[in-house]
Amino acid sequence: MTWFGKIPSPADLAAGDEKAEAALRRTWSTPTGVLGALSTVDHKIIGRRYIATAFVFLMLGGGLALAMRLQLAFPEARFISADRYNQIFTVHGSNMMFLFAVPVMEAMAVYLVPLMVGTRNIAFPRLNAFSYWIFLAGGLLLWISLALDTAPDVGWFAYVPLAGPQYGPGKRADIWAQMITFTEVSALAVAVEIVVTVFKLRAPGMSLDRIPIFVWSMLVTAFLVIMAMPAIMLASSSLILDRLVGTQFFNPAEGGDALLWQHLFWFFGHPEVYIIFLPAVGMVSAMISTFTQRPTFGYLPLVLAMIATGILAFGLWVHHMFVAGLPRVGSSFFTASSMAIAIPAGTQIFCWLATLWDGRPIFKTPMLFIIGFLITFVIGGLTGVMVASVPFDTQVHDTYFVVAHFHYVLIGGSVFPLIGAIYYWFPKMTGRMMSETLGRWAFGLIFTGFHLTFFPMHILGLQGMPRRVYTYPPELPWAGLNLFVSLSAVILAAGFLIFFIDVLRSFRHGPEAGSNPWNASTLEWAMPSPPPPYNFRHIPVVESREPLWTSGETLPVATGLRLDRRELIVSSVAAADPEAREASPADSIWPFLAAIATSIMLIASIFSPWAVIWGAIPVAITLTGWFWPKQTPEDES
Repeated sequence: MTWFGKIPSPADLAAGDEKAEAALRRTWSTPTGVLGALSTVDHKIIGRRYIATAFVFLMLGGGLALAMRLQLAFPEARFISADRYNQIFTVHGSNMMFLFAVPVMEAMAVYLVPLMVGTRNIAFPRLNAFSYWIFLAGGLLLWISLALDTAPDVGWFAYVPLAGPQYGPGKRADIWAQMITFTEVSALAVAVEIVVTVFKLRAPGMSLDRIPIFVWSMLVTAFLVIMAMPAIMLASSSLILDRLVGTQFFNPAEGGDALLWQHLFWFFGHPEVYIIFLPAVGMVSAMISTFTQRPTFGYLPLVLAMIATGILAFGLWVHHMFVAGLPRVGSSFFTASSMAIAIPAGTQIFCWLATLWDGRPIFKTPMLFIIGFLITFVIGGLTGVMVASVPFDTQVHDTYFVVAHFHYVLIGGSVFPLIGAIYYWFPKMTGRMMSETLGRWAFGLIFTGFHLTFFPMHILGLQGMPRRVYTYPPELPWAGLNLFVSLSAVILAAGFLIFFIDVLRSFRHGPEAGSNPWNASTLEWAMPSPPPPYNFRHIPVVESREPLWTSGETLPVATGLRLDRRELIVSSVAAADPEAREASPADSIWPFLAAIATSIMLIASIFSPWAVIWGAIPVAITLTGWFWPKQTPEDES
């Protein structure tokens, strides 16, 4: 397929021509050295950085979890002081939610979505680079504060008035609030990039009904981020203004409202659960289709179920506040909506089971994690329906029953699919396969250790053990189960250790994968592994939902993009008809410098509000350098 635009030379664009490939590589490659590493805007490099950094935070957060389990293994233990324990469980929760769960899902999208939709880079690639450096700075802020014994100690939810100026002296709550600013700015930037990439940079012919389900899941997730995360940014900004400037947003004595915090936080907090879960829906759909070698059953119901989940997610937040003294009529509405969201979840599970039933499943390691996900998430969903009931929630609120439910939903609903996705897409990212033997050991230990660790917490909760306590008296009947849970956590940690060893070993010594080792159907498998800097030599033309199964290795292509500068095809939203050629920005050091200036401003503002005014000056300078007109059109983008 040839469309508008003059082809420089037929020989240059001939299939297999080394001259054309060399020209594309020169145009799209990242320079070597430190400056090149800091300047790159290649979505694959940035996506890998995001994924690696998020998994480092997972390991650190897991270490804190083991420290808490050591403290709780015995009654009246003194391994960790009460103050240090409060810091540890706050950093653990904040780390897992804001530095691992949401960023790693968006990181997978940063890497995979441009490949899946058939384009050469993500939209706004410099903003993408900026978002990573901001994310990294926020994570360093949180973990350095823990190393300096000044970490937040108000829980990952930072309820006022405990987090307010009266009961939270010092800078701990301020550090938490600014960490939120870092991570949410990063998440919002990536969400905007994903929306624009999916809507305007799809390959010709990839109409809305041909978009891969994983891409749909990330599109819905991006809209959730855009609509939900301003609420938590507003809440954290109001909190830090109360603490540093003397405003009274949450002080009832001065006309504020403490419950306002809970409304703002949970208006973000419950959609965040689905911000984490919906990408897993796309991952599971992609992997089940590949390992049954048939299209996913119910494409349209799956897409509509994801959209319905995204809409219903904004009608659930009050079920976290059933014991806050709100009117019972309002609580009944949120009970109904909390139970209603099980309908799209059930639809998704039915479609996956139907795909498995109709196909011939190949039980490679990714499929094992999918089976683990289905079992674990169903249990978490059942307990979710239980806590959606006001009488039951009143009894188990703030007990270990909620801790168990929370981990069943988040680990079962996101971490199991994520690890399966790493095994599945690792060959594409590195060109090497991971070990089936180590993968099966990792799955067995993680699955067994998880259920042995968290299922007994339901019983502890029903026995009345409150969460967020650092010790308990020996006369209460919790000691035996707590010791069992702590020992089981070691099994869970051993599974993750094997997984990380497998990743590191396979990165250099795994068997070579080839371009499509799973015989998958989507476009990311139509190129070498790992992908070249330019992704596609020729932009493919999509004629079905499973282009590699219907067209094989002879995909039709669109020509007309230049070889000597970075160009993308801009397509229409619905039908993905080519509309224009758009220059893609070249590598630049300015996003990195802008991130440094922004980080200094935000961190300094913890100690003085004047830092926002003075810090805006270097931020403005770096942004001016970023957007200063250049001589080439691609640098002006």
